[in-house]
Amino acid sequence: MNAKVSIARLSIISNTLLIIMKLAVGLISGSVSIISEAIHSSMDLIAAIIAFLSVMVSDNPPDSRHPYGHGKIENISGVIEALLIFVAAIWIIIEAVKKLFGEKIELDSIALGSVIMLVSAIVNIIVSRRLYKVARETNSVALEADALHLKTDVYTSLGVAVGLGLIMVTGINWLDPIIAIFVALFIIRESYHLLKRAFTPLLDTAWGVDEIEELEKTLNRMEVSYHDLRTRVAGNYRFIDLHIQIPGDVSVGNAHKYCDKIENKLTSNYENLVVTIHVEPS
Repeated sequence: MNAKVSIARLSIISNTLLIIMKLAVGLISGSVSIISEAIHSSMDLIAAIIAFLSVMVSDNPPDSRHPYGHGKIENISGVIEALLIFVAAIWIIIEAVKKLFGEKIELDSIALGSVIMLVSAIVNIIVSRRLYKVARETNSVALEADALHLKTDVYTSLGVAVGLGLIMVTGINWLDPIIAIFVALFIIRESYHLLKRAFTPLLDTAWGVDEIEELEKTLNRMEVSYHDLRTRVAGNYRFIDLHIQIPGDVSVGNAHKYCDKIENKLTSNYENLVVTIHVEPS
């Protein structure tokens, strides 16, 4: 089992345990902010399952139906995860508003709720850091999205814990739905950034400006005469397409060796890189 699948499985297990704890305490206390956190973690669990499935598929080799590989499945999973988070946030706002303008708000076991929120934050800090580490090492969009979910959950859990502490001190119970609304607005903001990050590569967007500049520096150091350089990203895979000029009297065999030299240099600099070179006489 590779590192991506292992860490994605850990995220599923941690989210499942947190949902059970938050939902139980939320129902006992009657706190809409804790229940909103349970819903948030439920979306995180769905996202973790999607990430788990997508990283298993994305590393499959190209086949007859998918000659360019399966890398974009990670971007698709990221888009789905972002939309799920957005829907959950809207639901939280609706329920919080109902609670705010509905019946009198009664809360119990607030101290227990605060402790559970702090435990949740600590667990998610540990898991999200491990997710980010593997995501950076493997350029996995799906794992990065999952890590972002948990990072968001850290902030919202700490916010709810602080809010419950204020309720214990002030006795103002209507702070609970207010906190839930702020949690939901924060979630919406994060879901927008995740959606943008995951969706853009589906349009075959080029590498970042800094990355392209570094790539061009590498080609120039090798004294490659090139033009029509194109780049794109698909999940954790990167693609380069360029035309190079070689003197017309160079044999096909030597031209092929020269292209191999360029390709080997580039693939040593970038993981999961696919290079396509078109040779033209100078």
